[in-house]
Amino acid sequence: MISAILLAAGESMRMGQPKQMLEWRGKSLLRHALDHLVQSDVDDIVLVLGHKAEEIRKSLTEYQIKMVINPDYRVGMSSSLRCGLGSIDPRSEAFLVLLADQPEIGPEMINRLIHVFRDADPKPGIVRPVYRGVRGHPVLIGIQYLGEALQLKGDEGARGILKSHPGNILEIEVDQDVILKDIDTPEDYRSYLP
Repeated sequence: MISAILLAAGESMRMGQPKQMLEWRGKSLLRHALDHLVQSDVDDIVLVLGHKAEEIRKSLTEYQIKMVINPDYRVGMSSSLRCGLGSIDPRSEAFLVLLADQPEIGPEMINRLIHVFRDADPKPGIVRPVYRGVRGHPVLIGIQYLGEALQLKGDEGARGILKSHPGNILEIEVDQDVILKDIDTPEDYRSYLP
């Protein structure tokens, strides 16, 4: 079983408005990310909300997923990751960490990470995509690092785990630079618009 933690709790300070609710190709960035997860081979989806959580949660009632609210979202991304990890299925063998501001990460990319994790022998602790030598998101992390992930602090997300275990990372080369792109500023958003 693979769990996915979709981080969508931030205040979007550089954007000036909740970026997860920005419209792109007919729906919000968050809906794109959720739809891609629902269409993927992920078994368990946990959406972590924070800033404007109730408003966002009420707009997503058709999704049959777990939604958790991080009351400490201002502390940083690791607090949201810890919050999401507390709700993953106890049978999970790994958790996938995704960001709500990467609408082009499709189910094919998600499935590739899952299948590489499941099929590799020996099984890697971490699988991450790489585009032309540059590491990107999302990252799939084996459940053996759950305890370590629950100790993370600050705004680095899972980066601390990756730094601590470079020998257990299986990097897979992908042909799409979408793994490197996210939407943090109004300029980023405009560059995404058709």
